[in-house]
Amino acid sequence: MTKDLKVACQTFTWEMLGEVWTGTPDDLLAAISAGGYSGIEITDTMIGHYATKPGEFAGALSDKGLQLVSFAFGSKSGFTVADAMEKDLATAQRWIDYAAQFPGALVSIGSATVVSEGSRDDKFAIAAEFYNRSGALGKASGVDVAVHPSSHHNTLLFNRADYDRIFALLDPLLVGWVPDTGHILRGHADILDTMRTYQDRIRYLHLKDVDANDRWAMLGKGVLDAPAVIDLVAGAPRFNGWLVLEEESETAAGDPAAAIKTNRDTMRTYGA
Repeated sequence: MTKDLKVACQTFTWEMLGEVWTGTPDDLLAAISAGGYSGIEITDTMIGHYATKPGEFAGALSDKGLQLVSFAFGSKSGFTVADAMEKDLATAQRWIDYAAQFPGALVSIGSATVVSEGSRDDKFAIAAEFYNRSGALGKASGVDVAVHPSSHHNTLLFNRADYDRIFALLDPLLVGWVPDTGHILRGHADILDTMRTYQDRIRYLHLKDVDANDRWAMLGKGVLDAPAVIDLVAGAPRFNGWLVLEEESETAAGDPAAAIKTNRDTMRTYGA
């Protein structure tokens, strides 16, 4: 296990609460910093008033001792609607420009999702074109772009066959991968084989746990072999050292700040 591991927190723990969450981005930074993290991955939904103020966001991060690991975004098009391609690419450029203000920050693009009728073949082709063109935009701006497959409702990228299919269509020089352990476990029989097969595409890691019934669990309370996954990712040639914890369990829904602090403590038992 590498000694250069860094631990960050994903803001979806609060985003999943929907309208129940009434806080601000500054509240997120305070909770994540107090939880013992050194980095953050934030989404277009949670960036709030900092969406047009990258300089102010950089200052707020610095005040809390945090680094922006990645900016994540999705689209109502699920990146599978051809007519939405240009609009989605404009959004990608917007957030690539934003991330470019933060040294080393990536842009993570959400999972292709089925939002309309039509051929799955066509949807894979549209998603792949969007991811590749976004990756080219990122390369031109000096920002790494990576895809984050999901196991959520209507995802196009659920099981191993889906992963094999999308990766066959993606240019590995333009589009990286953010493996999410929880989402992989819910759709794949062998998480380590999946990650080993596409190890050269890994940029950073999302760590999440699930129980034997595919329900979200606190880190270390489910079936994930976290040390084995971390060891594998640590050997990936383009892994940047960031382990991003993303907690979606019922425990976290009850008290997000306490849950992410508990997960950070668990990570220390894994040597990170």
